[in-house]
Amino acid sequence: MAESITEGTLKQWLKQVGDHVEQDEEVATIETDKVDVSVNAPSAGTITELLAKEEDTVAVGQDLFKLEAGEGGAAPKPKSDAAPPKKEEKAPPPTDKKADAEAAEPTTPPPPKKEAKEDPKPAPKPKDGEPSASKPKAKESSTSPPAPAAAPGSRNETRVKMNRMRLRISERLKEAQNTAASLTTFNEIDMSSLMEMRKLYKDEVLKNHDVKLGFMSAFAKAAVLALKEIPVANASIDGDSIVYRDYVDLSVAVATPKGLVTPVVRNAEAMNFVDIEREIAALGKKARDGKLTIEDMAGGTFTISNGGVFGSLFGTPIINIPQAAVLGMHAIKERPVVVNGQIVIRPIMVVALTYDHRLLDGREAVTFLVRIKEYIEDPRKMLLA
Repeated sequence: MAESITEGTLKQWLKQVGDHVEQDEEVATIETDKVDVSVNAPSAGTITELLAKEEDTVAVGQDLFKLEAGEGGAAPKPKSDAAPPKKEEKAPPPTDKKADAEAAEPTTPPPPKKEAKEDPKPAPKPKDGEPSASKPKAKESSTSPPAPAAAPGSRNETRVKMNRMRLRISERLKEAQNTAASLTTFNEIDMSSLMEMRKLYKDEVLKNHDVKLGFMSAFAKAAVLALKEIPVANASIDGDSIVYRDYVDLSVAVATPKGLVTPVVRNAEAMNFVDIEREIAALGKKARDGKLTIEDMAGGTFTISNGGVFGSLFGTPIINIPQAAVLGMHAIKERPVVVNGQIVIRPIMVVALTYDHRLLDGREAVTFLVRIKEYIEDPRKMLLA
């Protein structure tokens, strides 16, 4: 685990007592606030005892199970399995005889019970005073059930414990709101040129590089070029200092079943479209499979979040501190726009830049987003930058 992680939650035992394991075979999974960590067997042998239960909080370095080393450890299992059935086979005969004898006796008493139940029938004799008292009681009992049935639908509530990653995400997002002086600026981008370029070359790129050409690589490349012009958007605050960087590590937001993660595309300034698409695809697959490591998510100098894949039209992304800004992409929708005095229909995407006003002024933030717009609306400019 990383040095910043001191404990985790034991989510699942993959092996049980008596199971034989090979060296480095996965025995359990521990959930931390960043990634899931596998617990592997230090050597081959048989598990003799589990020292923790699922959902227990375990500390780094804590013993989780006892292992009897050696290849012969698997032998005891058939012996233990064979012994119990013998005992069970011996036990049934006597119990069956007793059960048969006891079962025969109770069969006769039931009739008298029925007679006892029939005895109350002559009870109508005291009908003079009893019926008036007994009938209302029956009515009262019959009128009480309808009360709960009056509520329409179910009103059940389910309480589920938050996983560690969700707890950590909550803390980070709230910390970002409390720390940064966040402000968001917006712009609209005509996606016609980029969509045309993608249409022309996506099949060739897939054939030659086995990579799907999407929009993320173009926005990533445009962001890298804009960050060169506005370096403070790639900086961070450390105490009373500003840390500027001559490299760009792009954090790409990826949605997973457990929560939002931001794996990092390192040195994106040295990559072309295909390189960026390949790296984003690989990191996205690792994220969905739960295979991301601490190293995959550590660092990051600028974040891109694409809510458009879920249909979002408009939003204000939250800064991934200690970064200075985050670029939000949204869904592409056809809208009427004015071009050269004419109203035409164009595919438009709204983009948002949330920035830390402690580092960036409005002029720099707006200039940054305008550069993104210019590069996307005419991708050829990226070759000249």
